[in-house]
Amino acid sequence: MRAVILSGGRVSDYTYIKNLIQKDDTIICADSGYNHAVEMGLWPHIIVGDFDSINKIPTGIPILRFPEKKDFTDTELAIDYARDMGFKNFLLLGCIGTRMDHSITNILLLKGFVERNENAIIQNEHNKIMLTSSTLCLNEDVGGIVSLIPLQTCSGVCTLGLEYQLRDAVLHVGKGIGISNIITGCASISINDGLLLVIVARD
Repeated sequence: MRAVILSGGRVSDYTYIKNLIQKDDTIICADSGYNHAVEMGLWPHIIVGDFDSINKIPTGIPILRFPEKKDFTDTELAIDYARDMGFKNFLLLGCIGTRMDHSITNILLLKGFVERNENAIIQNEHNKIMLTSSTLCLNEDVGGIVSLIPLQTCSGVCTLGLEYQLRDAVLHVGKGIGISNIITGCASISINDGLLLVIVARD
């Protein structure tokens, strides 16, 4: 079972994004994420949020409404709803875009998934974003671009299946040594300590 959280960030290729959603996924819209669902002809399980940016509140779809003045973003509320439903596998769409404050906040939400031993991916037309504190296996095509960005000092970093191999390396915040590596085979990344952002880029 997988929960798809559909938020209101930028979506430029609806066909690409729709193809990421599987038939048995449960779609949870965070406020104006419903606008994207309409464009893709999708019928969400529920819409969660304060409804301050949705084009039109639909009938026939359950809604969970919150006040505009609140301590959590609509995306957080949608994630919490999915957790309450028992989901531990998440795909977050429409979560990055032109609003860098929302984009960065949503990326940092991945920390909570790691802490709960949940699986979560943020994806758009050009990026697949994951976070690990242990081991991450990549099911990606040879030639793909992978960047490793530490959110805190990461020690014992080892990679397999990448052009530039790391062996028990230490990656520091603010250093670009992990940027733009190339997948050469069955790729995996492991670390002993820290939080490592892994981004598969698609130009």
